[in-house]
Amino acid sequence: MLLYPVYALLFADAGLSTGAISSLFAIWSIVSFLAEVPSGALADRWSQRGLFAVGAGVTASGYALWILWPAYPGFALGFVLWGIGGACASGTLEALVYDHLGSPDYARVMGRAGTAGILAMLAATLLAAPVYAVGGYRLVGIASVATVTLGGLLALRLPPAVSGTPEAVPEPSEPLGDAGVVTDSGPSTYAATLREGLRASVRNRRVVWAVVIAALVPGFTALDEYLPLLSREKGAATTVVPLLYALTALAMAAGSAVAGRFPDLAPRRLAALLALAAALVAAGALTRSLLGMAAVSAAFGLLQFALILTETRLQEAITGRARTTVLSISGFLSEVFAVALYGLFALDAPLPALFALSALPLAATALATARHL
Repeated sequence: MLLYPVYALLFADAGLSTGAISSLFAIWSIVSFLAEVPSGALADRWSQRGLFAVGAGVTASGYALWILWPAYPGFALGFVLWGIGGACASGTLEALVYDHLGSPDYARVMGRAGTAGILAMLAATLLAAPVYAVGGYRLVGIASVATVTLGGLLALRLPPAVSGTPEAVPEPSEPLGDAGVVTDSGPSTYAATLREGLRASVRNRRVVWAVVIAALVPGFTALDEYLPLLSREKGAATTVVPLLYALTALAMAAGSAVAGRFPDLAPRRLAALLALAAALVAAGALTRSLLGMAAVSAAFGLLQFALILTETRLQEAITGRARTTVLSISGFLSEVFAVALYGLFALDAPLPALFALSALPLAATALATARHL
């Protein structure tokens, strides 16, 4: 998506302050977590592939609105659409893949898929500068809408769900049983699926901590929304910002690729990598030169590595039919945490200092990983 490395700059160039931009991110996350769990239960009940495609279409509509109405109300409504679309897609693809593969193949395949996705994002990041130079934000936005829409259409060509998942039960007739299998098509079925997912999320301490840690780690990636602003504060021109963001994307691609090779990494070692990421975020942000962006990029590479592994641990802990619902609960918590980060960045304080402060909860997450994962 070509908009990704420059949309914060689009908001800033439209006259929005850092606080106003943070409020947009908060709207995005609030809508996302309100829609997260209900959409997960819908995917478990209806169709993982279909809901993913619907989410892509809604998200693309949000991007289009930014270009058609480049003012705070348009940006806010666009984030509402993105929040709904993102919630529809959240957890659906991961659940479908895990149902087909199981563990440890899931970590390997998702690691490779993550690498491919991030490299595609890297290519888009590198293209953003020349595309912006030719057609400004409008051309960047048109290309982004087309890409997301195409991705949703391609999702419909994925293999159908395996036996026991929603798309494999065309004519259900029984209610939700102890095993968590939904087979009733009546109005209570959706509620039963939702209840099963909620019960599964708190079934035991292992699942609870897996849900929480798998929520916190991706929650920290919300910091990437501020990377263009941090780069500009360190002296980067608008045309250079996408190139610096490409460095972060490359680090994340490497982290995703390596993660698949260590599906059974010990929790204490994973915790040590998270602690290192916290140190790199703080040091890189507080470094006044653009060299500090290299340290921040390395931290994001470590976060991406940890994201794949913590999500795999959660997948391994889930039993029963409502897999997407449980993943959506973790996504819900992740969005709640992201809103807290946006609230932090809405404070009237220097951006580097806010990045450094955000390293403290990341260090606490590393401690929780060592003790409970």
